Amino acid sequence: MHELSIVASLFETLEEKAREHQALKITRVRIKVGRLAGVVPEFLKTAFDAYKEGTIAADAELEIEPTPVRVRCRKCALETAKDDFIFACPACDSTDIELDASLELLLDSVELEI
Repeated sequence: MHELSIVASLFETLEEKAREHQALKITRVRIKVGRLAGVVPEFLKTAFDAYKEGTIAADAELEIEPTPVRVRCRKCALETAKDDFIFACPACDSTDIELDASLELLLDSVELEI
């Protein structure tokens, strides 16, 4: 379960941000997870809830926003979101495409109590 190592790294950043702003606690954390990021959101949530105990984020809520698979066709330049894993352009059927933002795992925002 590599989600635990992801959460450990996330907490390093969260604690750094809390120190920077002299926060008393972290109340909410929002992250964006691409559909192809190789992360199971439920496992990430479980790891977050286990890791936060006894930290400045003990009462924090984790919000996970899944980001769709976005593709850009190199042949016709169509950009579209995909709900399936058939990586062909819906306009011209080309398989010469670029993936965008579907592999991301980003810290979107942190709410702090000062």
